[in-house]
Amino acid sequence: MPEIQKILHVEDDPDIREIAKLALVDLGGFELLQCESGERALAEAEAFAPDVIVLDMMMPGMTGIETLAGLREIETLAETPAIFMTSKNVATEHQDVIQTEAVGAIQKPFDPVALPGQIREIVASSRG
Repeated sequence: MPEIQKILHVEDDPDIREIAKLALVDLGGFELLQCESGERALAEAEAFAPDVIVLDMMMPGMTGIETLAGLREIETLAETPAIFMTSKNVATEHQDVIQTEAVGAIQKPFDPVALPGQIREIVASSRG
């Protein structure tokens, strides 16, 4: 499998998007497409062709779970690794979805310095 270069980040909170952008672009060296809603992610993801999808679970409108289900219907994104980024209590509540639909989860609040490595590790471990 090729190295991760492009990340789709779906997050409704502008502060979290900004911190993640600094972590993933400036520290991680990734190309990043950030969407503030599931609807926008569905509209833009296929053209961006991400290597990894990172989604907030709890968003107004479409949840992260609904967004990922929609992205999975796009043929080119059906197998793209997905990571949920969420609070511990939400992750616990949705453990079954995380285990079946995603390759892992990152707990909020996350460590911006560690984030690029966490994403790489989760994806690498999912590939065996």
